[in-house]
Amino acid sequence: MTATYEVRGNIAVITLSNPPVNGLGFATRKAAAAAIGQAESDAHVQAVVITGAGKAFSGGADIKEFGSPLAMAAPNLLDLIGVVEACSKPVVAAIHSVCMGGGLELALGCHYRVVAPGTKVALPEVKLGLLPGAGGTQRLPRALGVEPALNMIVSGEPVNAELLAQVPGQKLFDRVASGDLMEEALALAAEVAQVRPLPRVRDLKARHANPEAYFQFARNMVGGMSKNFPAPLRCLEAVAAAVSKPFDEGIKAEREGFAALMMTPESKALRHAFFAERAASKIADVPESTPTRNIAKVAVIGAGTMGGGISMNFLNAGIPVTILETKQEALDRGVATIKKNYEAQVKKGKLKEDKYQQRMALLSTTLSYAEIGDADLVIEAVFEEIGVKESVFKQLDAVMKPGAILASNTSTLDVNKIASFTQRPQDVVGMHFFSPANVMKLLEVVRGAHTAKDVLATVMALAKKIRKTAVVSGVCDGFIGNRMIEQYSRQAGFLLDEGCSPAQVDRAAEKFGFAMGPFRMGDLAGNDIGWAIRKRRYEEKPNLRYSKSADLLCELGRYGQKTGAGWYDYAPGKRDALPSAVVAEMLDKHRAALGITPRQISDEEIVHRLVYSLVNEAAHLLEEGIAQRASDVDMVYLTGYGFPLWRGGPMCYADTVGLFNVVQTMQRFAKNPLDDAEFWQPAPLLARLVAEGKSFS
Repeated sequence: MTATYEVRGNIAVITLSNPPVNGLGFATRKAAAAAIGQAESDAHVQAVVITGAGKAFSGGADIKEFGSPLAMAAPNLLDLIGVVEACSKPVVAAIHSVCMGGGLELALGCHYRVVAPGTKVALPEVKLGLLPGAGGTQRLPRALGVEPALNMIVSGEPVNAELLAQVPGQKLFDRVASGDLMEEALALAAEVAQVRPLPRVRDLKARHANPEAYFQFARNMVGGMSKNFPAPLRCLEAVAAAVSKPFDEGIKAEREGFAALMMTPESKALRHAFFAERAASKIADVPESTPTRNIAKVAVIGAGTMGGGISMNFLNAGIPVTILETKQEALDRGVATIKKNYEAQVKKGKLKEDKYQQRMALLSTTLSYAEIGDADLVIEAVFEEIGVKESVFKQLDAVMKPGAILASNTSTLDVNKIASFTQRPQDVVGMHFFSPANVMKLLEVVRGAHTAKDVLATVMALAKKIRKTAVVSGVCDGFIGNRMIEQYSRQAGFLLDEGCSPAQVDRAAEKFGFAMGPFRMGDLAGNDIGWAIRKRRYEEKPNLRYSKSADLLCELGRYGQKTGAGWYDYAPGKRDALPSAVVAEMLDKHRAALGITPRQISDEEIVHRLVYSLVNEAAHLLEEGIAQRASDVDMVYLTGYGFPLWRGGPMCYADTVGLFNVVQTMQRFAKNPLDDAEFWQPAPLLARLVAEGKSFS
């Protein structure tokens, strides 16, 4: 049963029961509405209590039904709330743990509400590019007050019930339970069983002392903070309607806003990202029931920027970490950096002093491999050179206990080759963190040819514990993210050859929504890193063409921010990217040597060449089985490479544009004699999808 019905004395108890968060799917709505009808027809029943089984009152809509006809099938959520609100007997919501989205809207449709302390309350629809569509924008301002309600609806963030209960004049909660929630809800139900008329939130007034001035101020604030997302302003207008219109007219405005937002590309992108994140954790041949290994202690090899950042993830999760280095000075520097990072958080009020001390107490250091042998997981974060990796993994193979997971943080190297340096390739896996590792959400989990399924299951579960978005990649040079970014970087270089300045390319990419353009990104990461990769490519793939401009830059010693000069100039101690006369002269000479007359290139062409290069390379990755699904590629780029969230990732964006249109544009690029015609041939998967009129999703 998705909703159960029982009678305790003369009170009916309806329990939503749809694990894990009692999502209000069709079957649950139907069962709950039927239960209200049963209570109405039972003369013995004087009142009703609605609650949720397990660890939630209700988390709202059932995500399994998102986008399907069942999501709006009658009784839809508005219908169910209407049934509850119109019940001739008082209905008390017994709210606990989680009360979000449609769950809160259902509770607002009840006549009374009792809440357990610690309950997380939210209307998070704005995070999916939507607004609450079952009365939330109309009832919450009436029950809680206009300003706190608007803050909740526009932010989508959960708030503790106790804080909401302290809002002056609030009518959201009638009581905060001090003991057993159900006992107190039943007591309230008995107390109000004969009280008439039944109080309804819809009958309250949403008032503000100066609504016109307030909403204009709010429009300015919300508009400035959400320029690429239409939902927050739509939420605001719906709340404004709660103040200016009768309830039924406000509901109509809310529904119109919901329907309009549902069709926007931004909402589609946010919903795509929501489901993509959940899909990424699933591996086709690794069932959720796969047993995992216990990870109680972690070792990290290398105390540099990556090693320290990786260590912090585990310390934050309460897992002891031992960092190993070859020299004491390197260890001291690494620990000092970790302390500095934590102290900065303490100073900003983001971390309490006692938590900082607890985390540092979990950290130990060593210069000896023998002292890390009992770790359950060891992550290598040393120099990106296969000979260095070989030395490390041979030593790990000699000292680590049986069953320990041996992980490499390599960003491009062959995980199968690394595994071959050990006698236990089944225990070897890639764990590619992104810099800064203690901040960036992405974790590429690289599955070697022999990686055991329980190792994969363990690492994926551990990623959740350390709050990372894990995406599985097969073994290839650069895995998913860096293999794609190489094509993006090649196109950026060709654009320079043809007449663009670094600033022009960066401006176009950032206007599209990238957090940082390719040349600013290169300066931040270090241009010498790309140079080392290209030198390797020149030997491995002599037919793969690059612009020589990046090599010329590195030959000038302009490695980026760390040297105070890269594609841009940097003032000492500052990160502002300043146009460089040296780079402009270098590019002029480079073009002249190639016999190229610079041309004017539009922002549209810049963006399409950059983004479609990602799309075409990703289609090859999918064809080869390196990436499991197109949405995994999107998660890599949304969480690791600064791709704009409101566009949903490169594959979602390509679907939005239309794959036919993408291929037509690529064919035009292929005719450019200065570009790489061979690369712009559509990947087999992309060509097939266009021929069949299909999309990636």
